[in-house]
Amino acid sequence: MTRLSAFSSPLLLGFDELERMLDRASKTAGDGYPPYNIERLPRAEGEAERLRITLAVAGFARDELDVTVEENQLVIRGRQKEEDGKAYLHRGIAARQFQRAFVLADGMEVTAARLEHGLLELQLERPEPRRVIRRIQIGG
Repeated sequence: MTRLSAFSSPLLLGFDELERMLDRASKTAGDGYPPYNIERLPRAEGEAERLRITLAVAGFARDELDVTVEENQLVIRGRQKEEDGKAYLHRGIAARQFQRAFVLADGMEVTAARLEHGLLELQLERPEPRRVIRRIQIGG
């Protein structure tokens, strides 16, 4: 059986990758840990669009966090180390791992990352695209 989508129109050519990115984004949207904010930062005339993603990662050290960009997807992974030799009477704070992914638009770049007071802050920018008009010569 053939799968129909908004991108199956014969007038939309080469949008297969965009459809795959939307599928990836919809699959990762259900997990609520860790909580995060996304802010649009003000910009002056001629500046790039700027965003800030802030994740609440209390209890994670820098070496337990990994931030990568893989095929237009920003992936943040956290893995806490188990501490051997501790005997807990109650353990309400679990050593937990997570993976949070954000699909990035073409041209979007992660420019900085910092961890402070249990918050991981990622700065992103997208410069204004140049508009290019090309005339195509018709051969004959």
